[in-house]
Amino acid sequence: MRKLSFLILALTVGGVISLGFGRQRRPIPPGIREADKASNAPLEPPLEIKRKPAELAQLRQEATELARLSQAIPQQIDQVAQGQLPKDLNGNLRQIEKLAKRLRSELAP
Repeated sequence: MRKLSFLILALTVGGVISLGFGRQRRPIPPGIREADKASNAPLEPPLEIKRKPAELAQLRQEATELARLSQAIPQQIDQVAQGQLPKDLNGNLRQIEKLAKRLRSELAP
C-alpha cells in the first residue's frame, strides 16, 4: 500500500511539474523580431548605372576587339596542333585577358 501511494504521489507531482513547464514560453529576443521585420520588407529596385555615351562607345569597341581576337584563336590552336607556333598567339591571349578584365570591371558593380 505504501508503494502504491508513493507511486501515485510521484506521478501526480511529475504531471503537475510537466504541465507547468509546458506552458512557459521562452521570450523572443528583440533583435530577432527586428530581423524578421527587415526580412519581410520590400526590396529596393536595383540602381541604374548611367554611363556617358563616350564610355559606352569605348566599351563596345573593346567588346568588338575581344570578339575579333577570340575568333582567331581556334585557327591558331590548329596551327599549334600541326607543330607550328604562331608568333602572335601569346600576345593575342594576353590582350584577350586584358580586354575581358577591363570589361568585367566596368560592367560589374
